Amino acid sequence: MSEPIRLLLADDHRHAREGMRTIVSAVPEFLVVGEAASGEEAFRLTETLRPDLILMDINMPGMGGLEAVKAIKSSYPAVKIIMVTVSDDVAHLFEALKKGAQGYLLKNLNPSAWRDYLRAVALDEAPLNPELAMSILREFADRKGGDTSPPAKMKSREIDGLTPREKDILQEVAKGYTNREVAASLGLSEHTVKNHLKNILQKLHLDNRVQLTRYAYERGMVESD
Repeated sequence: MSEPIRLLLADDHRHAREGMRTIVSAVPEFLVVGEAASGEEAFRLTETLRPDLILMDINMPGMGGLEAVKAIKSSYPAVKIIMVTVSDDVAHLFEALKKGAQGYLLKNLNPSAWRDYLRAVALDEAPLNPELAMSILREFADRKGGDTSPPAKMKSREIDGLTPREKDILQEVAKGYTNREVAASLGLSEHTVKNHLKNILQKLHLDNRVQLTRYAYERGMVESD
């Protein structure tokens, strides 16, 4: 990458921000451009600093992480947001992802896992956690009273707008596969998969793999095991 990935750190605890800064500063591709102690401050700094990626704590006083994600993504949809939390509570994480966050990191993960994941998110290559993918299906099933089959004509025009290859890639991504795994499965290059994925997101007016997964499940494009 010719330009560094500009990061904004948002956490109400100074020591937590220092820990995040220590982890990401070890990678030449990352450049920390600011720190925020609240959701309100994260929004203001996003406006002035225009970071590429925000590490956002879920629980903060005032405007918490969930509200901040919604506000930032509404005004600056291109900014990627990673939730940082001490708990893998699916309900909170799924809510953040539905509001537009690209993924999440647990604070107790080792630094190398953080760095690898952040690189993948920055390059639009981070796979969806399979457990979280299944929670999308369960939520949809609960909303439908246990019936996971989609309505007969659910936005068929949107589905028809995808090419056969794009539909194949959408199905593979919804299963939680990485770009490399999708490429190997379909006999394509990773670059081709990445380009197709960008086109799919644009055509369907979606922001990330979580939303793509939900889209695929709702339309019966992926079956649960």
